Amino acid sequence: MATITKALGHPARIAIIQELAKNSACQCGELVLSVGLAQSTISQHLKELKNAGLIKGSLTDDRPCYCLDREKLAEAASFLKETMLQASMQVSDCC
Repeated sequence: MATITKALGHPARIAIIQELAKNSACQCGELVLSVGLAQSTISQHLKELKNAGLIKGSLTDDRPCYCLDREKLAEAASFLKETMLQASMQVSDCC
């Protein structure tokens, strides 16, 4: 979970995840246009997201194609939901 949350800790990666969520698949060039960052920067962020398991990548017609790993995202969402539920059950006089 630490790897996933670290990967989601950058605004550009959140933007990439949001763009990929809008489509079933997306090439890197399309992300450059929609996110508004240089191709090399997008590639670095895609690498981090792929290493965290949040996206999958393949080559289509010799072009990289990326999509969300919906199972991994569901796992992360479930973890966060459970954590928030546990926190809401705790009585605290902190802050």
